[in-house]
Amino acid sequence: MRRRLHFCAFSQNCVSLVHHGQWRRRDTRQLEYNRLEPWVELAQLLERGRFDALFLADVVGTYDVYRGSRDTAVAEGLQFPVNDPSLLIPAMAYATEHLGFAYTSSVLQLHPFLFARQVATLDHLTNGRIGWNIVTSYLENAARNLGFPGLPAHGERYGRAAEYVDVVYKLLEGSWEDDAVVRDVERGIYADPAKVHDIVHAGTYYPGVVGPHLCEPSRQRTPVLFQACTRPGAPGTTRSARPARRAGPAAG
Repeated sequence: MRRRLHFCAFSQNCVSLVHHGQWRRRDTRQLEYNRLEPWVELAQLLERGRFDALFLADVVGTYDVYRGSRDTAVAEGLQFPVNDPSLLIPAMAYATEHLGFAYTSSVLQLHPFLFARQVATLDHLTNGRIGWNIVTSYLENAARNLGFPGLPAHGERYGRAAEYVDVVYKLLEGSWEDDAVVRDVERGIYADPAKVHDIVHAGTYYPGVVGPHLCEPSRQRTPVLFQACTRPGAPGTTRSARPARRAGPAAG
């Protein structure tokens, strides 16, 4: 059986991602990362080239280990400054028809209740073309800015991530029944209250997520789940499938 080859572009909403210093070239567009136009043009170019998706990396902290400070990263534009990648997606999706969009969101940066609403909204706006790169964060600076005394230990981060995914799945898959939305104009009933449910999650890291999920089911319900890593045994890019309920997080 032949395996299908998928093409996925890789970028980040910042001055410089992996080809550091390219922002100094005369023909670069990296200095325009704060504008929508180059991102929309990139999405349209990828769609014309038959790419499957654009994957947007992200970090929520600064690189501050080299020489004991963040000065080098700041001076040379090494993934700093960096903008929120999720906000680019609606504009790029509006300008394309088939291209998928995967973005990185750490389990440390948003409460799962809020993230479920964000990713569901994006799935609605893209007509089912959204993906989530699940990461646990690895920068001390990010953890401190997000209210942690330091970066949680590896085991704790992955335990938190497993529960985070559980909560997101419960909200996206279990809160609204498939036929909950009726949109009955004559009777004035948009959704059937009997088919919208609390999730009542009581866990270790998220002890009180009651629900219900704030968004009606999107085209996918649960986004494509990405794991952007290359460590031995990692499954690589993965696709969520109902009724599957779990996908492992990456460390990025």
